[in-house]
Amino acid sequence: MDSILRQLSCLLAGSLCLSGALAQQPAAPQRPQPLVAWSAKPEHVADWNAPNKPHWKLSEVLAKHSGQRSWQEDIVSDREFIARYISMAPGEKTKRQFFADDRVFWIVQSGRMRVAIDGQEPFVATRGFLVQVPYRLAYSIETDGPEPSLRFEVTGAQAVPLYPIDETPAPLAGRKYMKVTYTGHGTYDDINQPYLDFQKQIVAGDGRGGPFVKDDKTFANIIRGPGQPTPPSSSLGHFHIGYSEFWLVLEGKIDYLIEGLPLFTAEPGDVVYAPQGRWHRASFGGTGPATRLAINPRPDGMHNFQPPESNRSP
Repeated sequence: MDSILRQLSCLLAGSLCLSGALAQQPAAPQRPQPLVAWSAKPEHVADWNAPNKPHWKLSEVLAKHSGQRSWQEDIVSDREFIARYISMAPGEKTKRQFFADDRVFWIVQSGRMRVAIDGQEPFVATRGFLVQVPYRLAYSIETDGPEPSLRFEVTGAQAVPLYPIDETPAPLAGRKYMKVTYTGHGTYDDINQPYLDFQKQIVAGDGRGGPFVKDDKTFANIIRGPGQPTPPSSSLGHFHIGYSEFWLVLEGKIDYLIEGLPLFTAEPGDVVYAPQGRWHRASFGGTGPATRLAINPRPDGMHNFQPPESNRSP
């Protein structure tokens, strides 16, 4: 009898301890409930100004530069960003350079490139690598191997290359390079890493996305999901008040519905651009996984979504 009582006492004590431990564990974070407000959507939404356009197809860009090994094609140019495709021939190498106040990042579309960033071990980036360099850190890129390297590169709209004192600046129209002194540079952190191998870390890894670049004026967010049925045309998505947004498709098919345009599908390497104030919606097309890299200047930017049906009428 004493033995049975001791066992019951231990079980009861264990249960109480377990209950106490569970009670002490923090609750899972709850997503905030959306608020309903009046938003000032433009009556006349912004248009696309060259080189910006709704859908840049990589196949068309490559066809335009067929037979060339070194070339550049501007894809995005607006108040916040310049984005372009850059092809470098075998053996071609950039000068060591840096940017004063902006991160630069790029996505390798094809080929191999050797990347050297001050303070980091040099590495070779291949198709699917996302690479970033904080402000005022010098770096260089060299095509590695017998084929050209192709990258989609994003810089700040006002960013111009600066050079370490032991480098010879490349001529820049309207600018005169002179010696200066400066202090400080940007850093890497838990989110902002030198590179991410999309194929290894996302496709063959945990399969999840999330921010690759995130600071006070740049947000590049990997959004991945399985194919899904096309939402109804009544589902408009959202719009932004003070900035435009663009996407590079990394994998699969992404369906887009942008105000004023019919539904269209973008594929890997394609770039899609939605001017500020226009409704836009992106959904995972096809039957397999699809991934897009969403790029905008506001990590916590306001997404103006359609309210519930009951709240849509004035």
